[in-house]
This record gives sequence, structure tokens and C-alpha cells, in this order.
Amino acid sequence: MPEAFQPTIFVIVLNYNGNETILNCLSSIYQSDYLKFEVVLVDNDSQDGSFELAKKNFSRAHFIKSPENIGFARGNNLGIRFALEKFADYVLVLNNDAYLEKNTLSKLLSLAQSRNKSAIINPLILNENGQDIWFAGGTIQWLKMKTLHLKKVISNNPYQTQYCTGCAMFIDKEIFKKIGLFDERYFLYYEDADFSVRAKKAGFNLLICPSAKVTHFEQSTTKNNSKTYWLVLSGMLFFSLNANFSQRIWLFGYIKLRKIKNLYALAFKPSATATKVRKAYSDFKKIKAS
Repeated sequence: MPEAFQPTIFVIVLNYNGNETILNCLSSIYQSDYLKFEVVLVDNDSQDGSFELAKKNFSRAHFIKSPENIGFARGNNLGIRFALEKFADYVLVLNNDAYLEKNTLSKLLSLAQSRNKSAIINPLILNENGQDIWFAGGTIQWLKMKTLHLKKVISNNPYQTQYCTGCAMFIDKEIFKKIGLFDERYFLYYEDADFSVRAKKAGFNLLICPSAKVTHFEQSTTKNNSKTYWLVLSGMLFFSLNANFSQRIWLFGYIKLRKIKNLYALAFKPSATATKVRKAYSDFKKIKAS
């Protein structure tokens, strides 16, 4: 196929203090065997020099710097809007601690073009040892308010998933046209599950492409000491927005019990975690009221 007729892929890399991983991430993109792509690095006001490091070493990329840390959804939306204005056909949202294999872009594109219906596609995502699986699909446990990563490949062929992870999310532009961008009420976590559920409800597919691979050098667990707070707050938002009527009836009582458990912990087993959970419950009320 002549290059003029090849789709353009925009890779959106959201960076926040990623000096340990950003150069490897960008290097892997530029080593791709599919050549018609652009890179947009959105920086969430990093303080570790990683934004300057990326600009120095990969000057052909597009750079957008936010004056503050605006979170995953808003940060990626800056890059996605830029990509769509530049006539992107597909967008790959990619973590700054993820590493593409040489054929990842081409395999994701090949699957997308082979389908009759537009889709959100995840590659198979491996842990940093390159062997163990970090994400091979996701399930949503509506009655327990949890999303879980599958750790085993279901099939060597592409298969359906209940949600896609934002670590490496390949998205057809038509999906953005139909359902919009990430919901910016989410600062961190669950914005990918929310986007996936909205896309599924609009008739789009959610797929795993096991032949396309990404390695994830996960930084969030060690660097984000507010992880519990954001998981609880964003989880409350996700399930309140997306659960069906019967699930909401169940969740009303389930959340009440969780709050009682938290109050007990604060009274008899006080900890930083219990305090963060309580703050998340309180802040959720403000989000609902806004």
C-alpha cells in the first residue's frame, strides 16, 4: 500500500516524572516497523527533568506541557485533541513506563483494519521481566466494585475483553467522534474502564490482540503514595455512573457496609490507609454534587 494511503497513528505519551523510563519508551516507538506515526508527549508538570530530557533526545515529537498535574484523563485528552486536529486515524494512548516491540503498531493496525466494526484494542501487556503477564484482558466485578486483570491468554487469536487498560490503548478515531474523550472527572484510575464501557454501550468492540506485545515497567505502585485514595474515589465514580439499576440497588447497601467498616477502622485500628479511604468517601460526595 502506498504510504499516502496508509492510516496515520498518533501515539500519546503522558509523562509525569518519568526520567527512569521515558527515553526507553520513546525509543521503542521510533523503532517501530510501521512508519506513518506521530508522537505527542504531554507532560503533567514533571519536576525531575524528564520533559527536558525527552525534548533533547526526541526533537521530532510534538510536546505539550501542562502548568500543573491535571491527571490521566485530562492530560491524555490534551494529546488526543491535538491528534484529532492533525487528522489522526488511530490513537495509541501509551504509558511513559511502557515499551513497544518493533511490530506492535503494525499488528494493532492490522487487527483494527480487519474488523467490520471499530474497536478499542489492547496488546498483550507483559511485566518488566518480559515473561509474566500484566494484562491479558479485564473483567468487571460489578457486585464487588472491582476491576481485575486477566493473567493468562485466552486464545492465540484476538478475543473480547470486558474493558481495556489505558496502559496501551489503541483507539479508532470514529470512537472519539461517537462517545467523546476520557471523562475528566477521573483524575487517576478507572478512566480507561469508563471509556471502555461507554464504547461498548455505543456498539464498539473491546479486543485483546495477543500477537502484539508491550512490556510495562510499572512505576505507579512505588511512586504513588495516594493510590488507595484514588482507587476508592475513582471506583465510586465509575460504579455510580455505569452500574445498571439492579446493580445500583445492591451497591447502595454494599457501600454502606464499606463505610461502616471504615469508621470501625478509624475508631479502633487507625491507619493512614483508613484515613485516605475516609477522605475518598467524603470527596466523592463533592463530585456527585458538582
